Amino acid sequence: MYQNYKNVETVKPGGLELKDRLVGVQRVTKVTKGGRAFGFSAIVVVGDENGVVGHGLGKSKEVATAIAKAIEDAKKNLVRIPLTKATLPHEQKGKYGGARVFIKPASHGTGVIAGGAVRAVLEAVGVQDVLSKSQGSSNPHNVVKATFDALLQLRSADTVAKQRGVSLEKVFKG
Repeated sequence: MYQNYKNVETVKPGGLELKDRLVGVQRVTKVTKGGRAFGFSAIVVVGDENGVVGHGLGKSKEVATAIAKAIEDAKKNLVRIPLTKATLPHEQKGKYGGARVFIKPASHGTGVIAGGAVRAVLEAVGVQDVLSKSQGSSNPHNVVKATFDALLQLRSADTVAKQRGVSLEKVFKG
């Protein structure tokens, strides 16, 4: 799922205190010759609020089982996101389908300035100070994936120093 990204550290859910956040539940309809068959799809984000986060989709005839399936799916897709104190290391853009998301680190005390699906993802990661803007499609599925696209492109200063083969001080001096 994350093979297009460099330096993605996948995480096993064992031993983590994961909290789940329901992003959205949609009622879906399948039209058959016998009439309409109703079902539900749920998108959920799980995270330990300390840099580990995952998202999942569940579908079922009942809402509760759709949410349970989504949580199980999310636990299979956990990744570690680099954080700097309670914010992000740098600003980043992400996109998926028609959704575009821009996230930017903020000074201490700013809070999470984000709407809907972006807020759920950022809070599950454990970011406390961030500015964000969601543009284009507001479809929660695509917004969550666009937010993950932005988060997975983030690199810590240590990672940048290793990739360039220079010391950490030289990264900051330019």
